[in-house]
Amino acid sequence: MIETAYIGLGGNLSDPFSAIAQALDVLRQSPGIVGVRSSACYRTTPVQSSGPDFCNAVAEINTNLTAAEILTLLLSIEQQFGRARSVRNAPRTLDLDLIAYGHQRQTDPFVTIPHPRAHERAFVLVPLCELNPNVLLGPPEHPALMPAAHWKALLTASQLGEVRPW
Repeated sequence: MIETAYIGLGGNLSDPFSAIAQALDVLRQSPGIVGVRSSACYRTTPVQSSGPDFCNAVAEINTNLTAAEILTLLLSIEQQFGRARSVRNAPRTLDLDLIAYGHQRQTDPFVTIPHPRAHERAFVLVPLCELNPNVLLGPPEHPALMPAAHWKALLTASQLGEVRPW
């Protein structure tokens, strides 16, 4: 069965724009992924981090992989691009996050979907809404998931202004 999943892509070390483009190519060539569509890339200031501005995008994939298999693939791709996980929110060459997987909700030690903070982040919501404003998001403790467009509408003008075209 084919599911649609959404992946957040970002980075702020070296050449993040190229890293995102190359990561999208790796996704396109990965077994179990039958389609990849990407938003535009956006420049954002680091959130709870330091370093240069981030380049962020969101990809929509069609896949027969499970959420855990996708996350394993994403971690492998990050390693290929030299991602070092030293401290939380440290500058990075490439960051890949599973944002949503179909309409599933899952919380276990390895996978949490939808991503528990995606609904709060302009750098996720702006490119995600470009692809599909109806993707359901929300915190794990929220009783009902809401469309990405709902969460984007709750952002302040200042938060939205921090997401600029790359």
